[in-house]
Amino acid sequence: MSLIAVTWGTRWRVPIILAVTVFVNFLDRNNLALALPKIAQDFSWSDREIGSHGEVLLAAFFLSYALSNMLLSPLAERFGPKRSVIVAIAAFSVFTFLSAPLGQSLIALVILRLLLGLGEGVHIPMLSAITSRWFPVNERSRANAIWGVGITLATAVAPLLLIPLIQALGWRPMFAVLGTVGMLCSIPLVWLWVEDAPDRKYGVSETELAYIHAGQGQVAQALIQTPQLRYRRDRRFWLTVLGGTLNSFCAFGTLNWLPTYFNRAKGIDFEQLGWPLALIFVAGIAGMLVMSYWGDKLQHRIRLAGIGFLVAGIMVYVASSVNTVGLLVLFFAIAVFFQSAYGAQEYAIVQHLLPADRVGAGTGLYNGLSVLLGGVGGSLIPGTIVAMTGSFDIAILSIVAGALLASLTLFILMRWVRY
Repeated sequence: MSLIAVTWGTRWRVPIILAVTVFVNFLDRNNLALALPKIAQDFSWSDREIGSHGEVLLAAFFLSYALSNMLLSPLAERFGPKRSVIVAIAAFSVFTFLSAPLGQSLIALVILRLLLGLGEGVHIPMLSAITSRWFPVNERSRANAIWGVGITLATAVAPLLLIPLIQALGWRPMFAVLGTVGMLCSIPLVWLWVEDAPDRKYGVSETELAYIHAGQGQVAQALIQTPQLRYRRDRRFWLTVLGGTLNSFCAFGTLNWLPTYFNRAKGIDFEQLGWPLALIFVAGIAGMLVMSYWGDKLQHRIRLAGIGFLVAGIMVYVASSVNTVGLLVLFFAIAVFFQSAYGAQEYAIVQHLLPADRVGAGTGLYNGLSVLLGGVGGSLIPGTIVAMTGSFDIAILSIVAGALLASLTLFILMRWVRY
């Protein structure tokens, strides 16, 4: 069956609603990085103690999050993606809220971060499963990027929302506000407007259903005939995991340490961090939208991502050598824009390599391993460098190395994957 010329339909409301849940997810996930300077001030930590204690706090989340991705995603896919998303939202909202009354010590905060990661673990894999069922292959970069924009939007506006909130109420009440608002916003939307797969009873027309089913493509149909766990023996999948690991290292290393880097290494007052950080991460939103369009149009998703990492690594290196706020923001914004090329293609690449009925489990394995190795590494390696040297400038150069290695990995993968 040839593809029907359908440009808009019920299916597009799904990633928009999922973007709201991702926005809430990443506000809950990233709030600690923004609160870390104030937590350090309240607990009277030195720069070296910020490095050692901060790396533990940040890495705790990624450890449990990664294990939850890998171990719980197959169960969540059988339980149902929609129901699993609702359970995940409830869990990470509650643990965010509890950080307000219970986050009175380093140990308590570490435990709460572990629980937060456990609660968030199946969220992204189930979004990937839902997207793969609702969208044909030729639309998946854009569909995944729409809910992926929730990540970059949360990252961009978090400084503008949370820093004033922390200033006005303190960092503990900030957790309570986020936990409450997130649950009230996300769960009703998913309950009412998201389903596991398209069907006429959900308001999807016959024309749109035919378009979705036809667009799954011969590759997806061929993969469904393969043994269930074959992707685990596919070298392309594991090279993609390596690329995702390096992406997580760069993304979370930047996200977790950039506020403290600007504050302690570049001398920007905590109260003035909002707009510089927001402008940098707004560039990520633009990058997701632009690169997802070109990914679907050109079908050269891996090449775009590899070029993006190459430019990002160069820009971070240049940024580390300047002290003017305007130039600092400019170079980091360019870096984030081009690094977003990977985020725009990431789940479309993963979905391309997985059997249609194992997208959730396979994405969980991919996401879990990339976050376990890259997310924890992005927390521990810069923190360890700061703890050993006292220099945030040296620590940020580890992001440069990660970006260049990611670029090399993707250029190798490009030779093995065809669309």
